[in-house]
Amino acid sequence: MCLLIVAILPYVFTGAGAYLRIKQLGSLDNQQPRVQAFELRGTGARAYAAQHNAWEALAFFASAVVVTHLVGVDPAKTALPSIIFVVARVFHGIVYIANLAALRTLIFVIGTGCVLHLFYLAITA
Repeated sequence: MCLLIVAILPYVFTGAGAYLRIKQLGSLDNQQPRVQAFELRGTGARAYAAQHNAWEALAFFASAVVVTHLVGVDPAKTALPSIIFVVARVFHGIVYIANLAALRTLIFVIGTGCVLHLFYLAITA
């Protein structure tokens, strides 16, 4: 379930970004959305960045989840760091868009620590 939520987050931030893009630029350019994204400033630009960061985090987390599963780590041991990661990633996107940079960094470190812990569980299994 955690992996599914993390996989959906980039799309949630895409929706927020689309709303902000329309609000800021007056329309959503579906022909060249990446070109239009470079015109974004402030909240819209941060929403776009949050979306990309969520994609990056998905790859990191998914790798850890797959590795722990493949080496046979007890799912009871992976549950808590996975849940904390999900909560951290949800809040990371929110504080990213809200421009709370110091809090965003702290949340990023917490999430990264969770993924590193999952890899540690795999290494020590």
